[in-house]
Amino acid sequence: MVHVQSSHSSVHAPWFVAGPGQTDVLLILMAVFLVLIVFMFGVLMLRLHHLPEHIAQKEQKVQYQLVATLGLLAMFTHENLFWIAGLLLAMVDLPDFSGLLGRIASSVERISWRRGRPHKVQPSMPGDPTPP
Repeated sequence: MVHVQSSHSSVHAPWFVAGPGQTDVLLILMAVFLVLIVFMFGVLMLRLHHLPEHIAQKEQKVQYQLVATLGLLAMFTHENLFWIAGLLLAMVDLPDFSGLLGRIASSVERISWRRGRPHKVQPSMPGDPTPP
């Protein structure tokens, strides 16, 4: 059987229909477009997933590490609750207790150092209470 191609069939075909033996341009364009869209969607999702860590980066180191751990847990377990908790923790400004606790520790150390050494006995004046 011999196929004879009519001149009428190729004249009325749309531009995206490839002829026999020609490269399908629309297929190649759609493949490139699909790869680019999937890649851009993946980058967008990873940036969105990294948002709590980016917010907490300006805060304390402990808070940043906690938010990063919650983000990793959310990514590996697919539990959105961890991501939401990390986002809320990143948005809350936790007070810095390290300076306060450091001052308390140094004060307690000074107090214990003073109590550990012998006191000098000062001559007492009449009317001064006697030291215990």
